[in-house]
Amino acid sequence: MKKFISGEDRQRLAMFPERLDDSITDDNPVRFIDLFIDELDLLKLGFDKVEPANTGRPSYHPSTLLKIYIYGYLNRIQSSRRLERETQRNLEMIWLTGRLSPDFKTIADFRKDNGSAIKKVFGKFVVLCRHMGMFTDSLIAVAGSKFKAVNSSDNNYTEQKLKARIKQTEDRVARYLDELDRADQQGDSVGR
Repeated sequence: MKKFISGEDRQRLAMFPERLDDSITDDNPVRFIDLFIDELDLLKLGFDKVEPANTGRPSYHPSTLLKIYIYGYLNRIQSSRRLERETQRNLEMIWLTGRLSPDFKTIADFRKDNGSAIKKVFGKFVVLCRHMGMFTDSLIAVAGSKFKAVNSSDNNYTEQKLKARIKQTEDRVARYLDELDRADQQGDSVGR
């Protein structure tokens, strides 16, 4: 195909850069997720199976599964089956998990077994993201207009308002986890 931009040969040994790390920019949010999870004391937060068993088949470390869930939360992926697919095809997820791809049942069981600990982590994650300015409100600019400055109730925070915001965030996390449960239940009934 002359005079067209052509892709690389699919039979070539390496389609990705030699280092997977070269595919993820320094400011990519998955780097933040990775650092955040690696700094947590998962045992203290109440996660199961942080210490591996001496016998039996090795399991995935809870931090790997937690990274998958936080990535799914940020990208609105609400099904364990979809999370499994993303670990196989999404370059960010491949980097984040170190090319591990747990099956959907493992992902769903992790959430079922560690629900309260996951909620704690999501709460900490959202608060940290807001503090760092990663979650921002929309900004609307109107050229040539002047507005009188007003300290409205939406622009100031009291202790009660802050508690209400934290409660609202916890409710959103709970809704997300409930949506994951419903999606998994629907997927199980379709898969049969």
